[in-house]
Amino acid sequence: MLKILVVDDAIFMRSMIRDIFARGPFVIAGEAENGVQAVRLYQDLRPDLTTMDIVMPQMDGISALREIIRIDPAAKVVMCSALGQEALIAEAIEAGARDFIVKPFQPGRVLKVVQSVLGLDERLQPLVPPTHSGDAR
Repeated sequence: MLKILVVDDAIFMRSMIRDIFARGPFVIAGEAENGVQAVRLYQDLRPDLTTMDIVMPQMDGISALREIIRIDPAAKVVMCSALGQEALIAEAIEAGARDFIVKPFQPGRVLKVVQSVLGLDERLQPLVPPTHSGDAR
């Protein structure tokens, strides 16, 4: 199973993402409502993928992304943004985000981005079979 960390200050958005990941080889390992929680949970869980809202209280998504990349340069973080946040998306990609998803979420687009970032085929299976020498990430 692929561990997903969902970060968004809106419960409704976290719920939508949870529903999208309900099918396939995914498990929601944790949820955070701000960047401070996101960084702490990332350190504890080391998820395969993190979905990160940009605009949040306490610590925004781009600051949290920078912290996570500092902790783990190989972290796979996909930013979530509303329409009209193109400048923030560019900043996030520069800071290390692998891709972005625009709200409102379209399940097909979310899964397509995740497929690409995690190297999965259309059946959500790994394109390269994992090796058995420890951690397959």
